Amino acid sequence: MDSVEAELQTLYQTFLKFKENNGNLTNERNQALERARVLALAKTMLAAGAPSTAMTADEESFAVSAKKPLVGEDTIGRLGYLAGVVPTADKARFERALWRASRGNTFTQCEPIKVPVKDPKTGQEIEKSVFVIYFQGATGAMQQKVMKVCTAFGVNMYDWPGSAGEASSELARVQKIVEEKTAVCEGAYDGFMRSAIEDLLKPSAENPDGNSKIEEWRLFCIKEKSIYNILNLCSGDIALRVHIWFPATDEESIKKVLQRLNASQEGQQGAFLGDSAPQAYSKPPTYIRTNEYTEGWQEIINTYGIPKYQEANPALLTIVTFPFIFGMMYGDVGHGTLLLLAGVWLVMNADSLRYSQPALFMARYMVLSLGIFATYAGFMYNDFFSVGLQIFDSRWTKQPDHSYAPNFDTKNEGGPGPYPFGMDWAWSGADNELLFQNSMKMKLSVLFGVLQMVVGVLLRWSNAVYEKNMTDFICECLPMMVFMLCFFGWMDVMILYKWVNPIDNPPSIINSLICMAMGQEDKFPFWDGSVELAKTLMKFTVASVPIMLLPKPFILWYQHSKAQKSSGDHIVLEDVESAGAGGHDHGHGEEFEFGEVFIHQIIETIEFVLGTVSHTASYLRIWALSLAHQQLSLVFFQKTLTMGLEMSFPTNGIVIYFMFAAWFGVTLGVLLGMDVLECFLHTLRLHWVEFQSKFYKAEGLQFAPYDIKKLVTPTGDE
Repeated sequence: MDSVEAELQTLYQTFLKFKENNGNLTNERNQALERARVLALAKTMLAAGAPSTAMTADEESFAVSAKKPLVGEDTIGRLGYLAGVVPTADKARFERALWRASRGNTFTQCEPIKVPVKDPKTGQEIEKSVFVIYFQGATGAMQQKVMKVCTAFGVNMYDWPGSAGEASSELARVQKIVEEKTAVCEGAYDGFMRSAIEDLLKPSAENPDGNSKIEEWRLFCIKEKSIYNILNLCSGDIALRVHIWFPATDEESIKKVLQRLNASQEGQQGAFLGDSAPQAYSKPPTYIRTNEYTEGWQEIINTYGIPKYQEANPALLTIVTFPFIFGMMYGDVGHGTLLLLAGVWLVMNADSLRYSQPALFMARYMVLSLGIFATYAGFMYNDFFSVGLQIFDSRWTKQPDHSYAPNFDTKNEGGPGPYPFGMDWAWSGADNELLFQNSMKMKLSVLFGVLQMVVGVLLRWSNAVYEKNMTDFICECLPMMVFMLCFFGWMDVMILYKWVNPIDNPPSIINSLICMAMGQEDKFPFWDGSVELAKTLMKFTVASVPIMLLPKPFILWYQHSKAQKSSGDHIVLEDVESAGAGGHDHGHGEEFEFGEVFIHQIIETIEFVLGTVSHTASYLRIWALSLAHQQLSLVFFQKTLTMGLEMSFPTNGIVIYFMFAAWFGVTLGVLLGMDVLECFLHTLRLHWVEFQSKFYKAEGLQFAPYDIKKLVTPTGDE
């Protein structure tokens, strides 16, 4: 550390001296340049004012006399003059100040300098102008007034030559000085900076094959700063002590590493891992082991919030459910294959993307998974760029009247089965294709939506069981599951029953649910006894709401009163919503207020009841996006390739190339660009809001171990 500091200090002093010298040289060059512009102006004005022998003053006309300059060699002794350089930005104020100070008895002439002058302090280029001030009398009170104004504005003053010849000779000398100073400034600056940069970019002598010297210094400073930050957390004078968190599975390996290091200390005091219970109010961090495949999915969950210690981690299921729901929205064999190829390319070129494009590097397996599931869903929908794939023989036969008749057992009575996998390609292009697909995809969306929400409630069960919180388990988890299954689970049962039990006049599921919720008589039962079963389930659904609402606040109040009597002192109620692992941590240090707890429970109950209804409807976005994707694909195909194919020969052979380019371009821009992002965001919303709201609190702290490798590894944010 001392050697690096000494080198940096030496380099710093060298740069300071160079900056000072360069500033002096630049200032001298600027003065010479300004002096040269003053002399150039003087040469022009004095040369124009030379006496003419063509005619005498009595003979010349007024027009000729009026055009002559006021200053000539014959007026030098009668007029006073001052010359200098003023910033162009201050020129107007400078002239106005001179006019007011002299009460109009001065004449000022300015000429801008074409080449900007570089300020040696700031390094910025400043535009300046040469000025000449004429006034009556070479000395006296007027000169003092003009000098005071010039001093107040801080302008640079220069001598005014006595004649054009003197100005010409002095100008030649000053221009030579300007050239010399410019060469010295530019040459010294470029040479010094080039040599300094080359020295800093070379590897150090101790490690000729390593990084450059300045990079080694940067990494060294990062490591030293991080080490000092860790040491600041330690306590003690001679023997340092610090409380740490570490994975329990790594305890033995940590002890072995410390023992090996202590053995190499040759009798000196080393480090050891002691047994120490965590502080009473400390919250253990959450450490989730990930690999290259699960890292991206875990990052999606962490963006929403870090799971609490030992809380159910949604990423375990998100790895499968996220790409699956995305595939339901984006299902198309062609588009899914293109997305899959993009994922394969990202995986194969991962090493080149690791540091140049870290976001793509992390998302490579996510893109691969999305492509796989989108392709799978495309086979289920039998959709290849809006065209049906004839993989198997159709189970529909075309009739003489151009209608289609099924040649499989539609009554599910043991006859020939339907299409082996996915949708029958005979539906592609049918008049009622959209009606059939809408019905199927709407029901699929609701089925998987209710299933995912039920899994979310089950994960809420697991959290309550792990924390040994029977109050939450009995007063929240059980009635939530009853509410979910008795109403929305019953809706899924009706959907599945209609699929596997064909009915001649099938009842409407929506009407049955309305009758069930409103207590009306359902005149179209699914089977004998289904109406009575629906009424019973509705009673359980209604009864679960007050169980979620009322018991928990009174139980918490009773627990608080009992604990207060047993301790005989003021205590703080345990906040089960924010308790740590095992339910042994206390809350936020607030006193128990029954009113606040009851209001909080009312909000929780209303949020779950109404949220479950709205979340079930929200899963219909799967159907909506799938419909939008399929219809966009169909429109793009019909308006490009189909139009080219329908043209007469040989026009179609030529136009098809342009139509293909148009189709492929709009497919890349809309369906593989905008639509992928749209489906991804909607899938993300379904997981963050509809799924995770059932159990996920996201109040944890992420385990961030001290890792020098991560500190010095570029992340792409620099």
